[in-house]
Amino acid sequence: MEKVTSPAGMQKLADELRAQRKRIALVPTMGFLHDGHMSLVAEARRQCDIVVMSVYVNPTQFVAGEDFATYPRDMAHDEKKALDGGVDFLFSPPDGEVYPEGYLTFVEVDKVSRILEGEFRPGHFKGVATIVSKLFNIVKPHVAIFGQKDAQQAFIIRKFVKDLNFGIEIIVAPIIREPDGLAMSSRNVYLSPDERKRALALYHSLKLAGDMLRKGEVDLTHVRDRMTALIAAESEGRIDYIQFVDPNTFDLIGNSIGLNAVQAVLAVRIGKTRLIDNMIFDVRKP
Repeated sequence: MEKVTSPAGMQKLADELRAQRKRIALVPTMGFLHDGHMSLVAEARRQCDIVVMSVYVNPTQFVAGEDFATYPRDMAHDEKKALDGGVDFLFSPPDGEVYPEGYLTFVEVDKVSRILEGEFRPGHFKGVATIVSKLFNIVKPHVAIFGQKDAQQAFIIRKFVKDLNFGIEIIVAPIIREPDGLAMSSRNVYLSPDERKRALALYHSLKLAGDMLRKGEVDLTHVRDRMTALIAAESEGRIDYIQFVDPNTFDLIGNSIGLNAVQAVLAVRIGKTRLIDNMIFDVRKP
């Protein structure tokens, strides 16, 4: 595995690999790698000849008061995980080369960037879309792999790739969960043992929603109320949102009539830690 820190150097490598007719996959991360990230690497390896992983804690996607300064970082750990996982190039640029002095250019997806995560983290998706666009231009991948846990992010990336004619295939890989169901996240390290137990309420509420929808429930307000009660009882967490969207458009929906699938998305604060999760349910009638 080769570590690359220069954007210009990474672009030169990408040009050379493309000239050799190598197919490049990109796995963008903010580091502090766990098995969820490594599942994306495994998918990238299945898809392409060359796997590039980026490790960069992007300052522009953190909003005021968030944990940019304290976000977990461990480059030695990340390098070992990447090497063991079969990454070919680890791209980890310094801030000054990603956002040089005088930087003024950003990418933003209208409408969907302002709901759910966008409402609670204004400007977050502008930072995400900008850094991912930059990574695409630096790494020049044929394929990029993202995780389903960040469902709104994945939708937004697919949208701007299509709208801006990037010509990159976007693959969204399944959520990787702990044995008890908790979605893997770098921020899980913030949870105390008691908070870790209470955090299972997110998964349990999604399972409850799935059970109700499979039994024919179409009133999503009723489903949301039941999920809210479960989270309150099991976690005492503070709910930012529980919503249902059409996974094809990410439009908010009030009932499941006429849809083939419904995606439940939620964000809950357990102690000082903000967790997100989601599931997609098939609601077609047998």
